[in-house]
Amino acid sequence: MAKKLVIKVTAGADAPERCSQAFTVAAVAVASGVEVSMWLTGESAWFALPGRAAEFELPHAAPLPDLIDSVLAGGTLTLCTQCAARRDITEKDVIEGVRIAGAQVFVQEAMAGETQALVY
Repeated sequence: MAKKLVIKVTAGADAPERCSQAFTVAAVAVASGVEVSMWLTGESAWFALPGRAAEFELPHAAPLPDLIDSVLAGGTLTLCTQCAARRDITEKDVIEGVRIAGAQVFVQEAMAGETQALVY
């Protein structure tokens, strides 16, 4: 079994079920003791900003702010550098604990031994 899970979520409010699935899988993996690195790309980039996750609604899904808190408590949450730049998001804008990093870091994490990568 993989010892680390790298999850890239490309969907936000534009595809709520896919978005929620990514955050749910990440939070469950953290709760299960798996090392998790979650990447916010595309429309999910907005969830790196304070208060944005609270605006997300999906019936029968865990609240997105709770899932994000779970990921931050036991894993890493990264905002894609290019996605941040396209949305004029800087390090001073994001939730505490969110880092901004680029494709080189994503590839490095995804290719590390005993790592499973998922894209939503």
